[in-house]
Amino acid sequence: MLDVKVTEIDGPYEKPKKNPALILNADYRPLSYFPLSLLSWQDAIKSVYLERVNVVAEYEEVVRSEKLSLAMPAVVVLKSFISPQKIVPFTRFNLFLRDTFTCQYCGKKEKELTFDHVLPKSRGGKTRWDNVVASCTSCNIKKSNKVASKAGMKLLKKPVRPSPETLLNNGRKFPPKNVHKTWTDFLYWDIELND
Repeated sequence: MLDVKVTEIDGPYEKPKKNPALILNADYRPLSYFPLSLLSWQDAIKSVYLERVNVVAEYEEVVRSEKLSLAMPAVVVLKSFISPQKIVPFTRFNLFLRDTFTCQYCGKKEKELTFDHVLPKSRGGKTRWDNVVASCTSCNIKKSNKVASKAGMKLLKKPVRPSPETLLNNGRKFPPKNVHKTWTDFLYWDIELND
């Protein structure tokens, strides 16, 4: 089985090393949009050599060994389809992605978000998909340990457990700034097309 490391191109997390390969599932869709599914060039070369992936686009750079010369893979496709997870794990990142990095009380897009229990823990609220939302610090402090209506606040939408498809589609709303030209035919972002 291929060990896929999901990495971002740019953003608040670790930057990938030079010449990462975009990795696509056997259906030619990225395994993840946000963060974008990438392999280091070393893992991509290893996967090609072990015949786990097919190369569909290459960088101009070439890797050479004593017996082999190979163009660096820019886009690779898995030979075997990896089924998407059926249940999305409840993590801070997935919660923020579900809520599109937007405070669910005031609607501000924030870089620094926290999460808020709709029904506060002090009142019996549980930490689960249907009771936790992304919140900016100001709204979280304002709401405190009250329910939103008692604090004069209202939720933008009711929190629910997201499907894997929902998170994949939400990830498409955050295109990275710098993608290699060979990747553009395989990535579909929710952005306006220009002439």
